[in-house]
Amino acid sequence: MKFLYSDTQDYVDPAYDFINDRNAPSRERYWSDAYAHELMNPVPYDGLLVAMSAVRQASGIAASKVRYSTREEQRLLRDGVRKFLRFGGPKFEDLMLMGDCGAFAYVGHPKPAYAPTEVVEFYAEAGFTHGVSPDHIIFSCDMNNPPATSIAAEIRGRYDITLANAEEFIRLTQQVDSPFVPLGAVQGWSPASMAESALRLEQMGYRYLAIGGLVPLRVDAIKAVLDAIRQRIHASTDIHLLGFAKADEIHNFTSFGITSFDSTSPLIRAFKDEKANYYLEAAAGGLDYYTAIRIPQATENIRLMQGIKRGIFSAEDLQRREKLALSTLRAYDKGHAKPTDTLDAVMDYHQFLLRGSDDEVPQQEKTLANTKAFVSRTIEEVPWKRCGCDICRAVGVEVIIFRSSNRNKRRGFHNLGVYHRHLNRILENAA
Repeated sequence: MKFLYSDTQDYVDPAYDFINDRNAPSRERYWSDAYAHELMNPVPYDGLLVAMSAVRQASGIAASKVRYSTREEQRLLRDGVRKFLRFGGPKFEDLMLMGDCGAFAYVGHPKPAYAPTEVVEFYAEAGFTHGVSPDHIIFSCDMNNPPATSIAAEIRGRYDITLANAEEFIRLTQQVDSPFVPLGAVQGWSPASMAESALRLEQMGYRYLAIGGLVPLRVDAIKAVLDAIRQRIHASTDIHLLGFAKADEIHNFTSFGITSFDSTSPLIRAFKDEKANYYLEAAAGGLDYYTAIRIPQATENIRLMQGIKRGIFSAEDLQRREKLALSTLRAYDKGHAKPTDTLDAVMDYHQFLLRGSDDEVPQQEKTLANTKAFVSRTIEEVPWKRCGCDICRAVGVEVIIFRSSNRNKRRGFHNLGVYHRHLNRILENAA
């Protein structure tokens, strides 16, 4: 089972100055920066997935959160996706590069943003190893398997469009003898309809299917979908899970013959989860999670700046507490401060992230108490000292500090590496 990371233009400045919180003076975005696969050995994933909607802005479609400039798109097509992502050479030559259309970008439109002809040309010109047919997302999944006659015309239309695009897509790839492996996109409003879609794709000639629409589904629902699909298609047909948001539950899916899946979850949780920001492999198996220590920049954090503007906080006072929290945590990392003093300094500053909120005081106190418990565990157990990955060895305690993208993304890179090792261990145990 291969783990692909979905490209979101995540790179960091290798020469970032953590003490003064600034990039290297000569830093140029992208050119000076490094991807996770350049900073870490072994590579923390088995391949990359790139969404066409991020690279090429379609007319009438809202801008993607990950947005390539026109120059970047031209360079990617001129040099090839492998060179653009610096994913070439002996170290990466056997790793996958999958393209899909990024259907979330046009989910509110009546039809996909890209025609099969344009998609085939894009995949071939960019040099992808695998490419998914252009689909149209169906989010609803009725586990009661209602018949098509009871389904809204708009949903049935998305189903038919996805299949028609897939048929044209594979015809084009066969016609031009495309250099990439085609994947047929599966959509549906129920396990039964998705299984029927998978069977029809297989009959078209697909031997690799990409299952879409899984993001909002619970584990049991995804299992039901995969079980229904596996009952209708050949055991040898490969399956890819698109945007698999349940990456931490992958151990529950080893029996379905999954060939690959893509996810951003390990990196995203580094800075979007409330408490599970730092991954570590548990001694008894599975994953353990730690809360990153939030020490934002006083004069840049939105909530703190609002408090300063409203006259609730003093900028000078916040900066003093911020500096104390950072210096005490760094001293603790070197064995020069006690854990209780470190926790007090961190929480003394952290409280201001809540004091300016609209929550009632009792709710603020409850939230602070919960956060203190999570942060106390992080400080006591020093997980960053127990990890030997390239990121943690290079930046030490900075990886656990929730502050600026250069720290947060590095923590995400670390998570990718831990997750990849965790997945490989699961597969070894299941073999």
